Amino acid sequence: MTVKRKRTGRICFLIFCTALFLSLFCFIETEASGKAQEEKQVTLRICNWEEYIDLGDWDEEDTIDLDSGDIIGENSMVEDFTDWYYETYGIRVKVEYSTFGTNEDLYNMLTLGDTYDLVCPSEYMIMKLMTEDRLVPLSGEFFDTSDKENYYIKGISPYIRNIFEENEIDGKPWSDYAAGYMWGITGIVYNPELVSKEDASTWRILNNPAYYRQITIKDNVRDSYFAAVGAIKSELLTSREFIQDADYKENLEREMNDTSAETIKKVQEYLQDVKKNAYSFETDSGKADMVTGKVAANYQWSGDSVYTLDQADEDGFTLAFAVPEEATNIYFDGWVMLKDGIGGDKAKQHAAEAFINFNSRADNVIRNMYYIGYTSVISGGRDRRVFEYADWCYGADGDEEDVTEYDLGYFFLGEEAEGEEYVITAPSDQVYRQLFSQYPSQEAISKSSLMDCFDEEQMQAINQMWINVRCYNIHDIPVWTWMVAGIVISSLLVAGGKKIWEKHKS
Repeated sequence: MTVKRKRTGRICFLIFCTALFLSLFCFIETEASGKAQEEKQVTLRICNWEEYIDLGDWDEEDTIDLDSGDIIGENSMVEDFTDWYYETYGIRVKVEYSTFGTNEDLYNMLTLGDTYDLVCPSEYMIMKLMTEDRLVPLSGEFFDTSDKENYYIKGISPYIRNIFEENEIDGKPWSDYAAGYMWGITGIVYNPELVSKEDASTWRILNNPAYYRQITIKDNVRDSYFAAVGAIKSELLTSREFIQDADYKENLEREMNDTSAETIKKVQEYLQDVKKNAYSFETDSGKADMVTGKVAANYQWSGDSVYTLDQADEDGFTLAFAVPEEATNIYFDGWVMLKDGIGGDKAKQHAAEAFINFNSRADNVIRNMYYIGYTSVISGGRDRRVFEYADWCYGADGDEEDVTEYDLGYFFLGEEAEGEEYVITAPSDQVYRQLFSQYPSQEAISKSSLMDCFDEEQMQAINQMWINVRCYNIHDIPVWTWMVAGIVISSLLVAGGKKIWEKHKS
């Protein structure tokens, strides 16, 4: 009996040890699995324009105190997105964020092998990337209006959405591949004490000798080409017959995207005159040059004009914004996903589309607009905070008498908001200043034209034109210069030949 009890005790001890070991093993495995799950994350590589998203760190006085609640950017938009994504979807996302300076810079970066998942080029570069089959289409889930987190599709302006759906590349609408971010038009920022509104309302101001060395022009081929076409075709574009034609919009876009040899030659001649007349070709310095008074007029994107006019107001003088009577370029910057980055990775695509949606939420739209000065494509849908913000920025005080009713129905009014009014009662002097820059009137955009995506042959032609303008054009060198150069070269050859002959004789 004693032996049996001892054996039974050993068996119980072995069973206990085995159970303890299994329990510890399961605990360690479960903990390791949990840690592995927690450490799993999606890396999202984003490339955007410089200073084109809220970087946070606002001062208390920057708080936007809307009736619906205060809005302030404490953290960067990227940091807030990573927190929101984890809270909403339970997945960690690491954002590797970088920037570019121009559409051409971005394209060169991609050509040289830089890899991104989500980028934000302008409309003509989006068209180029679509043409080259380099984009991943937006998922069906992105357009699901029943998903409460899909802020983009529920909030995009009906006006902008129509443009994205109507314009196609190879039979595919932009809206299948691109989600809009910011939009605007081009025009002339000017000092009304030095430049008349009439002179500022035409692209011909760029080579107007009355403003010698007092005006700047954009240092990129597409924007400068557009302005030059407007100037050389001014008589046609402003004629009553052209404007009243039933196909005016189609005709305008055809003329403004004309790359015939004759037009390119005239554009080159015009821009060479502009080069002699202008203070400078610039990309970003024109804003400061206007505020410091170095120049009297500046070819500008409407978003940058808001910043310029704001800075001038702070310094105690007034600037204004004019849209050329010939045409204005309506531009868009939009988010697109790249095949080289996203590939077939559904987790990355979900994170990329969530980033677009997060930036399309009304409060974040307002933060980005306040921080960078540009106008979002998001009107807010049923959420009226975006309009409330526009009224907060530009609405007149209750005791102001000189006011104007500024109707923004074309941008904000959708079918779901039928019957609601989107009119700002603004100080009259705002009609052609910041409000006009931020939200152009329907009259201004009625003469707007998109920049088409030029094919390789067209780009080669206008790029050569641009080299001739920005560097020199060999055909413009005077005949007498060639003659002098020929005489000098001939003399050198003769002298060299004599030395060789004399050396050979000796």
